[in-house]
Amino acid sequence: MREFKNKVAVITGAADGIGKALALKGAKEGMKLVLADIDTGKLDRLIEELTASGTEAVGLRVDVSRAEEVVALADLAYTTFGGVHLLINNAGVALAKNAWETTHKDWEWVMGVNLYGVTNGLSAFIPQMLASGEECHVVNTASIAGLLSEPSMAAYNVSKFGVVTLSEGLHHDLTLRQAKIGVSVLCPAWVKTRIAEADRHRPADERIDLAQLDKVTAATGMAMFKAVKNGVEPEEIAEATFGAIRDGRFYIITHPQTMAGIRIRMDDILQKRQPTLLPI
Repeated sequence: MREFKNKVAVITGAADGIGKALALKGAKEGMKLVLADIDTGKLDRLIEELTASGTEAVGLRVDVSRAEEVVALADLAYTTFGGVHLLINNAGVALAKNAWETTHKDWEWVMGVNLYGVTNGLSAFIPQMLASGEECHVVNTASIAGLLSEPSMAAYNVSKFGVVTLSEGLHHDLTLRQAKIGVSVLCPAWVKTRIAEADRHRPADERIDLAQLDKVTAATGMAMFKAVKNGVEPEEIAEATFGAIRDGRFYIITHPQTMAGIRIRMDDILQKRQPTLLPI
């Protein structure tokens, strides 16, 4: 997919961070936008900003963990614009907890948004993309945590590894059918977003209190919080993503320094050695 002008893009998690940067990049490329987020206030302000600058854009409050809400998003897109050419399953959340302290509700929340949010998007949009016969593209936002296993991030790691393998399988499924739908998986490292504050959308009694975590988990969580704060700007990720779509690249690795860690993990597997604990 090399041309974006007048094409329709659907982006989840679009009101802030990487999602907002992707929306603004899509607008710059002349795309029509269908945006979703759970934060209605920020989403409405972004739609107002885009439409004021001449972009055709509509928005919908969507909890991507709920399949029926993602179906409603697809209905909005096809009713409003008659088609979808670019689907970016971007909504994501995170929390710092080790595996044995991650609660059932924690697992449901993280997997619901990060993994089922993607599967719900694929179910709602891909059949119609296939039926259109048009050239389309799907981007699933994973993370470098979908390629490397960081400590104290059990649920997040599992969800993002899931997005990576889901995307790989999707690529194979579409290729075998000679579909005109490209696939990319976005695996950024540290980006200046509010991902570390994602549990602000959870009920108060389900939010993470670092003061109540053990010292190792709390220290790891704080290190990750600082890494996010000092990360790259979301606009860099948006530029890299659109560049990858144009080039037809599957893996979008936005931080070149992470390639060394990926290589170490591959060597751990091939040499049957213990997993290497990599620096954050």
